[in-house]
Amino acid sequence: MERTRLLTAAWDAVRRHDRTLTTLAAAFTARGHSLYLVGGSVRDALLGRLSHDLDFTTDARPDAVTAILDDVASTVWDTGIAFGTVSALLDGMTVEITTFRADQYDGESRNPEVTFGSSLDEDLVRRDFRCNAIALELDAAGDHRLRDPQNGIDDLVAGVLDTPAAPEQSFHDDPLRMLRACRFASQLGFTVAPRVLQAMTEMADQITRITVERDAAELDKLMLGDQPWTGLDLMVETGLADHVLPELPALKLTQDEHHQHKDVYAHSLQVLRQAVELERELTGTDRELDDHQRLVLRWAAVLHDIGKPDTRAFTDSGAVTFHHHEVVGARLARRRLRTLKFPKKTIGEIGQLVFLHMRFHGYGDGAWTDSAVRRYVTDAGDLLPELQILVRADCTTRNRKKAARLRRICDDLDARIVDLKEKEDLAAVRPELDGNEIMQILGISPGPEVGKAWAFLKELRLDRGPMEHDEAVAELTAWWAREHGEDPAQS
Repeated sequence: MERTRLLTAAWDAVRRHDRTLTTLAAAFTARGHSLYLVGGSVRDALLGRLSHDLDFTTDARPDAVTAILDDVASTVWDTGIAFGTVSALLDGMTVEITTFRADQYDGESRNPEVTFGSSLDEDLVRRDFRCNAIALELDAAGDHRLRDPQNGIDDLVAGVLDTPAAPEQSFHDDPLRMLRACRFASQLGFTVAPRVLQAMTEMADQITRITVERDAAELDKLMLGDQPWTGLDLMVETGLADHVLPELPALKLTQDEHHQHKDVYAHSLQVLRQAVELERELTGTDRELDDHQRLVLRWAAVLHDIGKPDTRAFTDSGAVTFHHHEVVGARLARRRLRTLKFPKKTIGEIGQLVFLHMRFHGYGDGAWTDSAVRRYVTDAGDLLPELQILVRADCTTRNRKKAARLRRICDDLDARIVDLKEKEDLAAVRPELDGNEIMQILGISPGPEVGKAWAFLKELRLDRGPMEHDEAVAELTAWWAREHGEDPAQS
């Protein structure tokens, strides 16, 4: 029954793109070549979610593929031709067509010696997982035929990741496949076959053969999956995280100060899970997060408590504390992300969310003035939506009364922010006077003193809110007099 459902979903998905598929099939058939939709494209079709980026394989050599695509596609590029891949834009879709491969690996790096194969079966057996080793043989008349020599559909039905060849050989050829297993666990919700789990655990240190840039690319795809906590947990279970993201398994050594979770590791994965759920509640609203925002939020959720192992201390009564773990955690997060060569902007945003995630907890005392709310919003800047989700997700208590209280506090702070935004532009809190006006009023030239004066006015603006121009001038001149030992009343 499940197999029938998958096949029906595949044909429904394929039919939506059948014009493109039949056009390509006709062009290749006319030149005496076969063409197959393959890999993740077929897997996703079987799962009913075929994307607009399609992968194909063929017996045609790259030069022949280029010639065929030149006849039917609007744009053709060959940046991957060294690996047998030619890409094109056709009917608004990106297609990648790769000649059958039968690569050899040197066992030292993950870079293969590119060798073209002679058959579809030879190509499919070298793929990472059996669910990605299914092909759809394309026909110009639309009479497409499924080819599944590795029984990948059975794995899709079972929700299992297994390798076409022995996993030890597969991971020896390309250790990145171990991290991809974690990524697919996140994206598809699949488990790994026992033999795959064993091989990943025994060969985890082989991931060090992979460049950090490739690791980071896989990690980002994992983090944007439907269940990123599943992929991360698999990384920790197999020991891959020890080499790629060691701060995560280190959290298992730290007990949560509330004693309501087994450890901070479990709490961090729960925070990630709740952040994803809160994201989904925004889907379709004007506050919906884009992929970059989601990525930054999810990374911050995972890393928000990584400063706890280094800040753990015990009181005389035996209670455990983690004072300033957000400061230490922000530094550790930035360091790890720099090691993984993340973009500078992304590193800064994730680090800032980790740094700010505890700020909210001072609000519960009910002592925050409008000035404190302004500072909170100003420090968060463009990250305010992500920060507000993070602080809500960080509540994992099982105490219903405490959880309800924290939700009320979050709601109240949101309302305070909205109220202040209606009165003033919180997104652009700046002094009433700019640098040129400051120099003119004080009669000074460009230099450090202008910056000090501007910083004084910025603090004043945060404390008091918007001021009249004359009031700002009076405050500036009085401050300047005090800075120079003069009596403000006589200046």
